Amino acid sequence: MAKLTKEELIKMYSQMVLIRLFESKIGEIYGKGAIPGEMHLSNGQEAIAVGVCANLRADDAISSTHRAHGHMIAKGVDLKKMTAELFGRKAGLCKGKGGHMHLFDPSIKFGCGGIVGAGLPLAVGSGLAFKRKGLDSVSVVFFGDGAANQGTFHESLNLAALWKLPVIFVCEDNCYGISVTKEMSTAIKSNADRAVSYGIPGVAADGNDVAEVYQATKAAVERARKGEGPTLLEFTTYRLMGHFEGDPEVYKPKEEHEEALRNEPIIRLEKVLLEEYGVSAEELVKIKEARQAEIEEAIKFAETSPWPKPEEALEDVFVEGGVR
Repeated sequence: MAKLTKEELIKMYSQMVLIRLFESKIGEIYGKGAIPGEMHLSNGQEAIAVGVCANLRADDAISSTHRAHGHMIAKGVDLKKMTAELFGRKAGLCKGKGGHMHLFDPSIKFGCGGIVGAGLPLAVGSGLAFKRKGLDSVSVVFFGDGAANQGTFHESLNLAALWKLPVIFVCEDNCYGISVTKEMSTAIKSNADRAVSYGIPGVAADGNDVAEVYQATKAAVERARKGEGPTLLEFTTYRLMGHFEGDPEVYKPKEEHEEALRNEPIIRLEKVLLEEYGVSAEELVKIKEARQAEIEEAIKFAETSPWPKPEEALEDVFVEGGVR
């Protein structure tokens, strides 16, 4: 693991713990039927969200996927408002109309959607806007290894490379596209190798090592801010949960899952903090307790927030005044 300071790693650990505890709690509540719609969790992938976002500023934009809670927390979302949105309440980010797969927050320049690969061209659009305005902001897009086989992937990388746009393409290779292994769907071993087709850097790194994620992203962001164009990053990880809550996961070999549990990012970072940075076990427990308290507060806020009124269903959906 590349060396970061103790303070930097503790901050990253705290964010990773927040994401893990939040999603575990949301999964528990969803199982009781208290949250409408589908639910996709990212347990096991926290190091990528945190390591990438640690390099970003408030004015940088993110386009994410249907598995976006971790990315949004790492970018600095108001946890209460995001939780209320999951619950479909009026106090939510989108007044309860977006739900878990359509989270938007202009205050942190964040959006996501439920269509695989759809965020890639949106990120190129943000990058083009930044460049034409003469800003040094960057646009980041998260997508899975399944999305790397979509047409939008190739179209987006081509335009971003052609126009030297400040876009960071972040492929989260979690080994599965729904229930299909990467080996059964993708002709090459590493999606990072596809970058050479567009004349841009392609970097493959360990997505369960938050410091490695941070360093790889740091170089890509610096390149983008200097006007040198996009980078394709591929981080290998493992989805500890099913594709969706309720997925029986019969397609996962037991031994593979057990190995992934031993290699998961939070346990690995705890080991580093304890053995290399002199952090005590008690400090880690206090971090977990503080984060759990934040989550309980956010859930209480969501549960006690009012429902949207039926007559508000079409508000904020269409541009006022109609099509022009």
